[in-house]
Amino acid sequence: MIKKRHVLSKRDTKRVIDVLRLVMDVSEDLVDSVIEVAELKSGDKLYIVNGKPLLYEMKIEGTTYAVPTLWALAKLGVRHKLPIVVVDMGAVPHICNGADVMRPGIRDIVGEFKRGDLVVVVDERYGKPIAVCRSLFDADEIKSMKRGKVLQNIHYVGDKYWEVCSEVGRG
Repeated sequence: MIKKRHVLSKRDTKRVIDVLRLVMDVSEDLVDSVIEVAELKSGDKLYIVNGKPLLYEMKIEGTTYAVPTLWALAKLGVRHKLPIVVVDMGAVPHICNGADVMRPGIRDIVGEFKRGDLVVVVDERYGKPIAVCRSLFDADEIKSMKRGKVLQNIHYVGDKYWEVCSEVGRG
């Protein structure tokens, strides 16, 4: 899965830290961190900060997205800055198998977002992150909808990205 892995230069480290700060609550002492990039066979990149897999960089339909890893959100408890979509427990197994999020499964939307923005999907019982999705509609549009696919699932618990993070996080 990982094609190659190397430590970033100081200049590239600063750029990655700036991106991390946009999507996560990270500490100020990151400047002294060792940040590695693992290039995956798919062309996506995983950024590893002090041995912890925190961020994916992936292209979707020509747009590059900085996606916080579910490993960081669920296993390490890193706080994110993305809007949250709460889904009912009946939707959880489907989402964790890669299904896109349908409107009837959504219980609540916390925060505002536009079409194409990233959101974190959490279950209604425990509030645990189970997926990072790309919105197919604005938050207000989703609230007024009754049915249909509203979020594209791009990273979910147990997917190939989760497995790479598990491998890196152990090592």
